[in-house]
Amino acid sequence: MDAPSNSEPASTPGVCLPASLEQARVQSLPSSAFYIPDFISEEEQRVILDKIANAPKPRWKQLTHRRLQTWPSDLVKNALIDAPLPQWLEEPVVSRLLSMPLLPTKRGANIFSASPHHRPNHVLINEYPPGVGIMPHKDGAAYHPVVCTVSLGASLCLNLFKTKEDGTLDSNPAWRILQEPRSLLITAADLYTDYLHGIADTEKDEDLSPDTIANWDLLRSKEDFESGSYQRQTRTSLTYRDVLKVSKLGSKLGMFMKR
Repeated sequence: MDAPSNSEPASTPGVCLPASLEQARVQSLPSSAFYIPDFISEEEQRVILDKIANAPKPRWKQLTHRRLQTWPSDLVKNALIDAPLPQWLEEPVVSRLLSMPLLPTKRGANIFSASPHHRPNHVLINEYPPGVGIMPHKDGAAYHPVVCTVSLGASLCLNLFKTKEDGTLDSNPAWRILQEPRSLLITAADLYTDYLHGIADTEKDEDLSPDTIANWDLLRSKEDFESGSYQRQTRTSLTYRDVLKVSKLGSKLGMFMKR
């Protein structure tokens, strides 16, 4: 297996965090993409998947071909009702996100240092069965322009798209990022605001090579993809973001209910 260079192992076996995010930068993309293949351990992945599977049924929102969960709640008019994330979504992910400095020389600055709440406050859980993807889209203005995605269970290709000069979408991806299970992908700044991202509706990701996959050099298990294709399995993603507007209505209602 290949490990990212200049990395410092975390105290948890199977976890390997870079000394700074600069060492996890995807060099072939605009300067705001980072990839860490061993962000969580196999045991942590198992625990999180169990928590997702055992969530109360009302937590699941069923779409046409896939389903999702939203924590701590859905947004209302682009605002989040103030509430904490459950502990199993906080640890170990949030503490690790906040522990990694952007640069070796800036030990106090992490990827959320410039966000309003200095940490993620919202998690979207998406389940992607084989053959199911999502159309190219932008995440919108409700969030600070940092997206941290932890992949669980299986690998999958994320496609990034440019908009043509006439405003229409270029149907060919500008870049492709391969997300392995237990990995973390961070996209921010211009990759968030200027590009669309999507997942193809396919049973198999093909044409996989160092020339076609932007983060190939950072992959943990290149040998799994050296045949040039990967048969998809069910992949679950945790998307961590900081919602800009937070309403205190939830806490006020809680105080009222206790009276």
